[in-house]
Amino acid sequence: MTDEAAQNPLTVLQKVQPPFVPADAEGVTFTIEYPPGHPGAAPHRHPGPAFGYVLEGEMRFELEGEPERVIRAGEAFFEPGGDVIHYQDGNHSDSTRLRFLVTLLCPPGAPMLTFVEESELAARRARRIF
Repeated sequence: MTDEAAQNPLTVLQKVQPPFVPADAEGVTFTIEYPPGHPGAAPHRHPGPAFGYVLEGEMRFELEGEPERVIRAGEAFFEPGGDVIHYQDGNHSDSTRLRFLVTLLCPPGAPMLTFVEESELAARRARRIF
């Protein structure tokens, strides 16, 4: 360990201003693990903001209004929650697993994610960036 690292062990991975935090929100931290090539969760949304960090592997990541990108181990990501649709969180690799950690702020007892119906996906198709 360098002298500088010993004196300042903090590394900022991301700074974001969440658009809202649900009333009486509680924080829930969890990990998700997908085997190689796993497509991830179907399009969904979260009830509040989510702060994530890829522990191992690479994630295909797409939020409504943003182009798909790959997030690698050691990189952080943010989802605003609410009405925004999360289209992809799948494993980008066909040979290694993906593990990521998420802290979600949500109302007590609320489901951590809600899947989006096909009719809504079709109606909002123009909001995706391909």
